[in-house]
Amino acid sequence: MKLRLLTINLHKGFSPLNKRFILPQLSRCIHSVSADIIFMQEVVGENIHKAAKHSDWPAKAQHEFIAGEAGFDHVYGKNAVYTFGHHGNAILSRYPILFYDHLDISTNRLEHRGMLYAKLKVPGRIGGVHCVCIHLGLLHHSRKKQLGKLRKYIQEMVPENEPLIVAGDFNEWRRNKKDELETRLLMKDAGLQLYGHKLRTFPSVLPVFPLDRIYLRGFKALEARVIHKGCCARLSDHAGFFAEVERVQP
Repeated sequence: MKLRLLTINLHKGFSPLNKRFILPQLSRCIHSVSADIIFMQEVVGENIHKAAKHSDWPAKAQHEFIAGEAGFDHVYGKNAVYTFGHHGNAILSRYPILFYDHLDISTNRLEHRGMLYAKLKVPGRIGGVHCVCIHLGLLHHSRKKQLGKLRKYIQEMVPENEPLIVAGDFNEWRRNKKDELETRLLMKDAGLQLYGHKLRTFPSVLPVFPLDRIYLRGFKALEARVIHKGCCARLSDHAGFFAEVERVQP
């Protein structure tokens, strides 16, 4: 059985430079790739100020709005909480979510970061699939600490023989830099596995840096591509990263 994956930073539903609120268009773009599992960062759960300014602001949280159009199961973890709302990570799944957990991995007061874990029940031979949606910090030393926390969490929560997907905004600018997911957990970057390099997703207008990634264990990548053209052009400051994968036995 194959799975179609997508990771995208929603930029809180706004276009690059925050010029337009484009969540409805972004939702249509997301569903246009027919992904089975969607990993999203900078998802607004609530923002009273923005809701008052934009007449098309949904009554639901952004991940619920996107999930509702396709009837996806969904979970959300708050990364940043403020007086007028909160935002964080979300996972949407075509398949039932059996369990989820959220971990605060912030390393300073200015950057509120988190990781969202979910275990899915996928039919067929795949069975249970472990998924992590993550948003790492802008500073190198922050990312190093956060990856260490992620590695430790995975080692405690995920059996080595069960399939694992880690996707999100890694904020790593260096194309050839290997992190602990690759060196310690032996995961494979979907773009690197297919093309020999990590795919560039930022900025979305003309992608130069490989900030957004999909890492795999127990799967092989069949397809990997950046979603930033046509109806999906300039809908966020990050381009989406899509991959189709197939389960391989350990």
